[in-house]
Amino acid sequence: MQTVASILWRRLDAPGHDACRLERNASAWQLDGAAVFRTEGGRIAQLHYRVRCDLLWHTQWGTVRGWLGESAIDLSITRDARGHWKLNDEAVSDMSHCVDLDLGFTPATNLLQLRRLNLATGESADAPAAWVDIEDGGLSELMQRYERRSEGTYAYEAKRFDYAEVLGVTADGFVSDYPRLWRAED
Repeated sequence: MQTVASILWRRLDAPGHDACRLERNASAWQLDGAAVFRTEGGRIAQLHYRVRCDLLWHTQWGTVRGWLGESAIDLSITRDARGHWKLNDEAVSDMSHCVDLDLGFTPATNLLQLRRLNLATGESADAPAAWVDIEDGGLSELMQRYERRSEGTYAYEAKRFDYAEVLGVTADGFVSDYPRLWRAED
């Protein structure tokens, strides 16, 4: 894998940081990162993550390993060619319409949807994702909507969390400003 870009974020709503790099080889894209933060409930987390996509930005697999409070985290998520998802080798039903994996604890995976959608200014699209909740170790659907406002901004909405803001985005596709949640460090 060859490194294409990297970024360091600072969490805004609680203590924490996240470092991620985007890599590529002849057949795949990959995000590789680590996050350390305090949850809303006060537990401390240290998580390493990796997500692999094909060259068209369709998620193939992801892993999350580390700890949350006193609990070990070891998640393996896969998506087969027919779009069927598995979490730790157990099938997850009703998720085949989700193309993207969204790791709920990091802004890194928004890059996958933005790159795959490749929206022109003024265009918008829904991007339902398979969302990982590290608090309960589950995988469920997260309905999201993106609208490209300019070269470096997207209106983003996730109704499940009552969240709607304009995201700042780098030329590489990383979210640089995730209002109230994350901001890229200089």
